[in-house]
Amino acid sequence: MKKDFYECPVEATIAAVGGKWKILILWRLGDRTRRYGELKRLLPEITEKMLITQLRELEADGIIARTSYGEVPPRVDYALTPHGEKLKPVLEAMCGWGQAHIRLHDLGAPARQRVNADGEPLYVWPDPAAVA
Repeated sequence: MKKDFYECPVEATIAAVGGKWKILILWRLGDRTRRYGELKRLLPEITEKMLITQLRELEADGIIARTSYGEVPPRVDYALTPHGEKLKPVLEAMCGWGQAHIRLHDLGAPARQRVNADGEPLYVWPDPAAVA
C-alpha cells in the first residue's frame, strides 16, 4: 500500500517498483519502447489483468509513459520516462547479482532454454563485464 510519506528511500523504491512483475516489465522496457502485445509475449506467465494493472501503476508513478495512437486496431506503446531511465543501473545491478546467484546455485540451465511463443529467449543477459 502506498503511503503519503516515506522515511526510508528504499521503502519508497519498493512501493513504486516492488512485486514480481514491475521489475520484469521495467527490464523489458529498458532497451526500447514496446507495444502491449509484445510485453505480454515476453511475460507469458502474467495475466492480462495483472499486466494492465502493473502498467497503470507504473504510469501513475511517472516511471513509464503510455502512448496511444488513434488507429484500428488500437496501438499502444510503453516506454521508460526519464524518471524510469534512472532505474536502469539498478536493474543492471540486479541482473548481475542474479547471474551470480544462478551460477552459485546452479539454477541457470532451464532458464537459458526458455523461449516465448516467437522463439525469443525469455531471459536475455547482458555481458557480465558490462554490468560490473
